[in-house]
Amino acid sequence: VYSMKVNIHDNIMGMGGITGVATYPEYTGRGLIHSLIKRAIDYMRKQEFSISFLYPYSIPFYRKMGWEIVSDKLTFTVKDTQLPRPRPVGGMVERVSLDSEDYHKVHSYFSLQRHGALIRDQLAWDEYWRWDVDDEVVAMYYDAADEPQGYLVYLLKREIFKIKEMVYLNDEARRGMWDYVTAHYSMVTEVSGCNYTNHSLAFTLEDSDIRETVQPYVMARIVDFAAFIMSYNFAEASSGDAITFRIHDKVLDWNEQEFTVRFHADGTHTLSAEPSPYTAEMSIGTATCMLMGYKRPAYLKSIDRLTADAKTTALLERLIPTGKAYFSDYI
Repeated sequence: VYSMKVNIHDNIMGMGGITGVATYPEYTGRGLIHSLIKRAIDYMRKQEFSISFLYPYSIPFYRKMGWEIVSDKLTFTVKDTQLPRPRPVGGMVERVSLDSEDYHKVHSYFSLQRHGALIRDQLAWDEYWRWDVDDEVVAMYYDAADEPQGYLVYLLKREIFKIKEMVYLNDEARRGMWDYVTAHYSMVTEVSGCNYTNHSLAFTLEDSDIRETVQPYVMARIVDFAAFIMSYNFAEASSGDAITFRIHDKVLDWNEQEFTVRFHADGTHTLSAEPSPYTAEMSIGTATCMLMGYKRPAYLKSIDRLTADAKTTALLERLIPTGKAYFSDYI
């Protein structure tokens, strides 16, 4: 269990990153992995990690343990003839070292304003590069005032420009970095890469007839619902609003109960022992998925993952912030 921090709707929460889950083949089927996972969750609660992230080797397995998909990875392929035409920008792109202070600074600023992003400390940066080759390049976009505004991590090999990650703080930086990619036109036959923004790249290109694929990426699980919901930044809550979450958690007894949240005039919210007129019933995985913004309440209700009447669903739609999680790290 890695001790990490993640931005959940502008609130930095302690997060337990689970990795290296394995057992010897001759010991499979004996419940050892389930015991290890339960022990890990107990440990995370004691460490006050209210949420856990992992990259699943088996989505069905982790769903049974209470994790649910919370972010996607979009992969794309752009032919050299489809690259965007250069557009004038005020700054310039410069290649920097992998441990560049400007590179780390841009990611820190980005992650502090982007829901779902990992706050990278040294451990997180070490993991970010653990499985990569030595030929990766980091290119920074600097504006006219020589301030770093974005970065591009890429590998140029066998006439393919492979983008590992592109992060930008404004649209000028985005255009400047794509100008940099297009400048390699004579050296490449295609540009491929990963996009974690949950927005289609095709829409931003003049020739949008590109190949994009969507793949579930990271799963998350609320470890301690009471602690998580007390730290959660709700949207558009009015004084007097109240809602009851009836949570089902087959693994954790402390989550298998009702939690009534009441909102107050000073903008705070508290847990109450008194039930509210509005009750939403769901599994811990569905609650994680919904509160992380991966799927909206109305959609979850339509596929029978959420039990709630129309007024409760409308209240949830108002309370839960919009926007999907950005998570580009591999745990």
